[in-house]
Amino acid sequence: MRIFVTGASGWIGSAVVPELIGAGHQVVGLARSDTSAAALTAAGAEAVRGTLDDLALLRDTAGASDGVIHLAFKHDIAFGGDFRGAAEADRRAVDTFGEALAGSGRPFVLASGLAGLAPGQVATERVMPVVDGSPLSIRAATAEAVLALAARGVRSSVVRLSPTCHGEGDQGFMATLVAIARDRGVSGHVGDGANRWPAVHRLDAARLFRLAVEKAPAGAVLHGVAEEGVALRDVAEVIGRHLDVPVASVPPEAAGEHFTWLSAFVGLDVQASSVLTRELLGWEPTGPGLLADLDEGHYFRTLAPTT
Repeated sequence: MRIFVTGASGWIGSAVVPELIGAGHQVVGLARSDTSAAALTAAGAEAVRGTLDDLALLRDTAGASDGVIHLAFKHDIAFGGDFRGAAEADRRAVDTFGEALAGSGRPFVLASGLAGLAPGQVATERVMPVVDGSPLSIRAATAEAVLALAARGVRSSVVRLSPTCHGEGDQGFMATLVAIARDRGVSGHVGDGANRWPAVHRLDAARLFRLAVEKAPAGAVLHGVAEEGVALRDVAEVIGRHLDVPVASVPPEAAGEHFTWLSAFVGLDVQASSVLTRELLGWEPTGPGLLADLDEGHYFRTLAPTT
């Protein structure tokens, strides 16, 4: 298949592209810069210069493709304080893809998330998030819109990714926790740290996206989850050991000051299962677990991002 991938040079996309090419697919990647375009070309993909705001380009490229994997999101804007703006731009892009693919039977795979699903419980693929008009729930509404495309002749599916999709080169949540611990001189967790996050290795996630575009049935919800829930206290302890700093509880009322923008996430209790996904697609994660990946040391050998 000829597959159009947005976010193709990003953290997940740069693993999805070689996964697809290795399986014999052609890849067209959306590139926001010359650097991203060069990276895609070097990986064996075709680069198309543009952004999520170039709706005509998105429509035409999707229309000329055999399927779409939508990974891109304006994270810089979202984490800069305008999550609603980023989510609304994402929805416009998704609606554009839906129009381009309607009635074709071609696949459309959306990357989504697990935050907000049944806190304190193990969420399955059958659990749907509450859409209440909040900025975060805009993304949930977008995922619902993608699933609804199944009724319009699109083989649509949604991959809900774990909050931490880890691996060497990660500059996301885990790298940020390492940076905060290094800067503060203490590896913190909120409260007793018993809250959990699901986790998946980046390469396992990439394989799931390939399987989804190849054979996920229309309207499928998939979970990119290798571990149902890793306690944030355990994460803090591994970070503290590697940085040789103490591990300490951060009271919830002080989380904003200590964790800055990450405070909105680090106290969440999110647990999820991928049993149905594995049964449906035959997906079996093989990468290291989150704590084992942290223990490999690569998060500490390179300078993590500042907060």
